[in-house]
Amino acid sequence: MSNKLLELQNLKTSFRIEDKYYAAVDDVSITVNKNEVLGIVGESGSGKSALAFSVMGLHNRAKIEGNIVFKGKNIANSKPSHLNKIRGDAMAMIFQDPLTALNPLMKIGDQIAETLILHRPNMSNKERTEHVIELLNMVGIPRPVYVYEQFPHELSGGMRQRVVIAIAIANRPELLIADEPTTALDVTIQAQILDLIRTLKNEMHAGIILITHDLGVVAEMADRVAVMYAGQIVEIADVHTLFEKSKHPYTRSLLNSVPAEGQDKLHVIQGIVPGLKNLPRKGCRFSHRIPWVDPSHHEENPELHEVAPGHFVRCTCYKHFYFPDETKEVHIHGNPRG
Repeated sequence: MSNKLLELQNLKTSFRIEDKYYAAVDDVSITVNKNEVLGIVGESGSGKSALAFSVMGLHNRAKIEGNIVFKGKNIANSKPSHLNKIRGDAMAMIFQDPLTALNPLMKIGDQIAETLILHRPNMSNKERTEHVIELLNMVGIPRPVYVYEQFPHELSGGMRQRVVIAIAIANRPELLIADEPTTALDVTIQAQILDLIRTLKNEMHAGIILITHDLGVVAEMADRVAVMYAGQIVEIADVHTLFEKSKHPYTRSLLNSVPAEGQDKLHVIQGIVPGLKNLPRKGCRFSHRIPWVDPSHHEENPELHEVAPGHFVRCTCYKHFYFPDETKEVHIHGNPRG
């Protein structure tokens, strides 16, 4: 029996600007397995959230191409009525900003109960109320009976995030997408939220897509990692390989930007992620941020190459990349990171 839960096949999500469509997610193919955390990392503007919203079918006016195969069925461009039966049930999402994800005019308990009414219509009111209180307990909210009657503005950011998680897991989804679940939370609350997600994975054996820009979170939580840049996957590997033997210049630049013991100064990646209209659609999309690498070392149409079992890297420029403060000799004789 296949362990494959979700498979994206050449997924392309394009948005219309004036009279043309521009791809924010461009030819992405990845797999998420049951009982696995797939980390997706990259700077803001890399296409991470656009990818998540594509899987959930939450884009209103985007053009979706390619396949989104969930539990063996292609749900790309499915009718809203079909997606509504899946969303909040078999697959669910923890949204980035809990304050905007919650209805300010509804009590907390009613908002969690809403998904149960939709997907578990045979539940009695008493059973539903008991289940909501159980969920509030599960996500670590104190005095759940009291919180049931509160409104979102009466809760702290960490508490609201827990409520969003309670809504997402109410029907024990098989696929859970967590979009920056610890953004804007203090370190203590971050750790608690991550512990909670890990517990959910272990108890529900769900496949989890964890979207973040925090490499520390990825190192702690993920089984495999996909690195996104300018709408494309530029590297994918198991978490140990990615941190110890990363290849792509973008991945190595991200890792080199993280503070390390004994480091005199942080590496700063030149430039920014190009806007949607200005994205180069030919050649290596990261080339303008590493101008010291000779243009001839980039592929004209970069593809993902399997450099080791399960380890894929886009473009051959990784073979010639070095940091400007390194000597080429160090680069040639071995990646200093492994």
